[in-house]
Amino acid sequence: MATVFWDAKGVILLDILPQGQCINAARYCSTLDRLKEAIRRKRPGLLSRGVVLQHDNATPHSENLTQQWQQRYDWEILPHPAHSPDLAPSDFHLFGPLKRHLGGMAFETEDDLISELRNWFDNLDVDFFRVGINSLLSRWQKCIDLHGDYVEK
Repeated sequence: MATVFWDAKGVILLDILPQGQCINAARYCSTLDRLKEAIRRKRPGLLSRGVVLQHDNATPHSENLTQQWQQRYDWEILPHPAHSPDLAPSDFHLFGPLKRHLGGMAFETEDDLISELRNWFDNLDVDFFRVGINSLLSRWQKCIDLHGDYVEK
């Protein structure tokens, strides 16, 4: 499983969960620690201005350990209604093109797949990411206008 943290400028962290492992709150907090360090390196000054994170309501994201981590670092968490892929930029913007890119490919090793993922993300134009993040604003507004109904049907 791959977790991708990205913003309007590109991928900040691609975290690959080793095969056979599962995500729990401790693992997710460890990933957030790596994200914090990646932000420090790739987006200087962002940590002091404030990080806004959007993630879904999966158990590792909502457990007490994760909530404590978020409070300690004072990151703002955007609310995300359950089962709302139309409000998750990775779902509505990132994963579709990635799936099309990977379609029909076969990889001999997990490292080959990871290398291809990194290569694909590295070669995306910055406008791709900007458009994805900026479209979230209009999707949120549409959801509000529709009183919480799905944006995309």
